[in-house]
Amino acid sequence: MRLAIFGKYFKTERFTEIQQFFDALEKNRIEYIVYRKYFEDCLSSGIKIPANKKTFDSHNDFVSASIDFVFSIGGDGTILNTLGFIREAETPVMGINTGRLGFLAGLPAHDAPAFLNELEKGHYFIEKRTVLELESDEQMFEGVKYALNDFVIHKKDSSSMITIHTYINGEFLNSYWSDGLIVSTPTGSTGYNLSCGGPILYPASQSFVITPIAPHNLNVRPIIISDQNVISFEIEGRSSSFLATLDSRSESIDNKTQLAIKKADFSLNLLRANGENYLKTLREKLMWGFDNRNFRV
Repeated sequence: MRLAIFGKYFKTERFTEIQQFFDALEKNRIEYIVYRKYFEDCLSSGIKIPANKKTFDSHNDFVSASIDFVFSIGGDGTILNTLGFIREAETPVMGINTGRLGFLAGLPAHDAPAFLNELEKGHYFIEKRTVLELESDEQMFEGVKYALNDFVIHKKDSSSMITIHTYINGEFLNSYWSDGLIVSTPTGSTGYNLSCGGPILYPASQSFVITPIAPHNLNVRPIIISDQNVISFEIEGRSSSFLATLDSRSESIDNKTQLAIKKADFSLNLLRANGENYLKTLREKLMWGFDNRNFRV
């Protein structure tokens, strides 16, 4: 078994838990490589890792290393960043939560050493999550044109609203006069989409949801469509510059940029410990269905 360890930022308040995780890797003689920047941050913070440990720095490095599982140390945003390394390899990824919500990164940091034993015994399951792919006539996002959560078109500044003409498989859907538009996967439906009034989608629903951001028309509401469709856009507004985002990454575009969103040919495989499930996470992390009538401060 060979693991890849990925992290974006080293949190000093998690020093003990992270050290215990690396100690468990060494004790169990598990072969692993570490994302180069995170490896350097760990060493500079005093984490004891063999100095000759192999590192990776790109998608090609990752693929050539023949990794069996990825451990993402951080929060949900850190898991989103693993997609750029994994892509079509579909290597299962487990999120060790050192952040706040931990909706995707569901494994508490103090439980990570024990989970390594469960992993070796095969005591886990995998959730497949839909990935978005951006098609454009321009080179964007340094060629990493995928998103796990959502694709968003947004006005760039405090200027007036923009108009986004939206098409499904070339057939006109609607012109959204709003601050922007979200195309979300089921995974992303509990994020920005939810905060803008969009519905929660079950992970296996094979759907996208299109949600306007602060629309001017009260009768414009989110719509759910099959993820077998291709969604394309034409943008206009008083400004000549807009923002396009894939998860947490943003780029400037203009009204001549051709954009389309479709389902990618691969999925992101989330590694889960036995006993975890999506509905339980929904209730516990987002307090979905929580009755606060008996709640006392």
